[in-house]
Amino acid sequence: MSLSEKLPVEILQSLVEKITSLGKDKRYLLGITGFPASGKSTLSLELAQTINQIMQNELAIVVPMDGFHRLNAELSAWGLWELKGIPDSFNADAFIELLKALREQAATTIGCPAFDRATEEPTDNAIRVQPQHKLLIVEGNYLLLASNPWLNIKPLLDEVWYIESTLSEIKPRLLERHIQGGRSAEQAKEKMNSTDLPNAKLIKTTRPMADQIIRLGRGNSH
Repeated sequence: MSLSEKLPVEILQSLVEKITSLGKDKRYLLGITGFPASGKSTLSLELAQTINQIMQNELAIVVPMDGFHRLNAELSAWGLWELKGIPDSFNADAFIELLKALREQAATTIGCPAFDRATEEPTDNAIRVQPQHKLLIVEGNYLLLASNPWLNIKPLLDEVWYIESTLSEIKPRLLERHIQGGRSAEQAKEKMNSTDLPNAKLIKTTRPMADQIIRLGRGNSH
């Protein structure tokens, strides 16, 4: 399914207009959130590629929240390794500071971390946001969470899209993801039930805070 089949053309056109109207040294920060395995990363990458093609310039780049997973050693010391993926397993304060820098220092090249699924660890400065980047697509699970310090994220974003999905849709994707990561089928199921599905239920409570509900390929509403 292509991006044009997933996303209504009027939403894409509106985003292009917003980028085009940006003043000098200004950026547009678009948040994309939703359940684990709802398609956030795929949509974000396809959206960045499409915007760059339309604008005939490298103006869009993806900045994932997953780069702010805490190190496995740190999670193990805190007794959180088995629950990796819950809000407390992320360095939310560092993520917020990065978003502030990306908004306030538009004329500066800024290094951003990424998450390496092969090592299950973040990699510092894996993404380089440069002054030419006008659209920053920030994707992550907890962009609309109402608890501290997460509630400081939404004011730093110009707009947040919430990908609508169901638990039945994400379950097979989660199991496949965990099995590909080296878990047995039983371990994958245990991880999904202990962490992913409770996280999804928490994320669902943030849906009313979104500016746009995205039903990929099934129509959309504000």
